[in-house]
Amino acid sequence: MSRLDPRLLLQGYANGIFPMADSRDAEDLFWVEPRQRAVIPLPKFHMSRSLRKVIRSGRFTVTRDRAFADVIAACAEREETWINAELEAAMIALHGSGHAHSIEVWEGDSSRAALVGGLYGVKLGRAFFGESMFSRTTDASKVALAWLVARLTVGNFTLLDCQFMTEHLASLGAVSVSRETYLAAVAEAVAAGPAMPLPEAYVSLLGAAADGVAAGEAAGAGAAGRTSSPSSRAGASSPGKLILQSLTQTS
Repeated sequence: MSRLDPRLLLQGYANGIFPMADSRDAEDLFWVEPRQRAVIPLPKFHMSRSLRKVIRSGRFTVTRDRAFADVIAACAEREETWINAELEAAMIALHGSGHAHSIEVWEGDSSRAALVGGLYGVKLGRAFFGESMFSRTTDASKVALAWLVARLTVGNFTLLDCQFMTEHLASLGAVSVSRETYLAAVAEAVAAGPAMPLPEAYVSLLGAAADGVAAGEAAGAGAAGRTSSPSSRAGASSPGKLILQSLTQTS
């Protein structure tokens, strides 16, 4: 059993800190509080023309919470990772309680779809704390992020935390804010309470199961360790029109 209790994790995020390990094989975790924090203001998320074209093409299928354990495992396989076994187990437990979520990007026919990208993070109030993402093919992680921003926008989320600034995040609209500004934003987002439920139009497009990021629904812990292809359409969508319509006013 992980020593990192899910309740402690949530307290950490609510107070502007998050856990990291030095490497995949490291035994110890430490709490981090950056002086400058990278956030993506949802109305300023930037999609390039090429990304719009990819999204419009319907090349990928996007799901949420279909393969949380596989997403975090894929993120942990990256050359520079801060996800050790303890943090991975704690996040899976947090997912089981409905506070950690994943977005998966699939490519190929529904019966043989391959998981080619995704991201995961923690939801608290109207804040989403992005933890990590991965991509096994061009643009897959960007599609996951665009889906996330669209979903958060519709749910009236107020904060998308990206932890540390990178050139890649900056190109997508991320900005750096001070610790004080970030803590004020977290406090406001947590105090705002649960996020808005999906409008009926989204429910009909995605299926009722797709409302998990806002409503806190999540796949059971037993299912979290099994990769499930998106052959079942509940919680799945060809993201093109859905994403682009959601971001029309924001990009």
